[in-house]
Amino acid sequence: MVVGRAVDVFEPVRAVAARAGIFTDFDGTLSGIVDDPDDARPLDGVPVLLEALAARYAVVAVLSGRPVAFLQAHLPSSIVLSGLYGLEVVRHGAREDHPSGGIWREVVDDVSTLARASGPAGMRVESKGLSITLHYRGHPEIEDDVRRVATQQAARSGLVVRPARMSFELHPPIEADKGTALRELAGGLDAVCFLGDDVGDLPAFRALDDLARDGVVTVRVAVRSEEAPEELLDAADLVVDGPEGARDALASL
Repeated sequence: MVVGRAVDVFEPVRAVAARAGIFTDFDGTLSGIVDDPDDARPLDGVPVLLEALAARYAVVAVLSGRPVAFLQAHLPSSIVLSGLYGLEVVRHGAREDHPSGGIWREVVDDVSTLARASGPAGMRVESKGLSITLHYRGHPEIEDDVRRVATQQAARSGLVVRPARMSFELHPPIEADKGTALRELAGGLDAVCFLGDDVGDLPAFRALDDLARDGVVTVRVAVRSEEAPEELLDAADLVVDGPEGARDALASL
């Protein structure tokens, strides 16, 4: 099901396809949410759909908190992959890492080890090389304990805590989020669309606001779920139901 403020919010984007960009989140948008992050996969038909879009639009990119190595294993090489909120980027087969990222890898490894040793039962530690996610999915009763672990490790290490879907993330203190990633990849485009479902996607929506003030055509698509933040839904030009709705929206492009 698709709910929008206009019958066809994508028409201005289609009209300038050769100068337009299609940007999308991965988890909860192209893939359903699963208990084990390693089990996440794009919905059937999504990789082929992204390839078709890449042949039509100037830029097609997935912006994710995932490492690019995970994204590369499941998505076509014809699109741009921005992993760890822009700290890792692969385009045209070439990988580019943020120049300030490497010095934090040992810190991340250290914090991951300590979090596994000191965290509450039920907390899953997902180390991503340049960031860490502390999950409490399946155990909502330990949210406060997981938050405390994240806060303590951030204070000790210099990493920064960010709330995420049923988790807390620890990142290097580098200005990098889906908003900065989108701005970098959208330079020179006349129209930009972004699809997302979580608090981590709000910076991308705000980046679209900045682009719109500069005269760029923008479309914000929120993917609704029980966990989607109201702020994201309220800011959207179009609301779709779950990853299936996101896939339908992309197909309409």
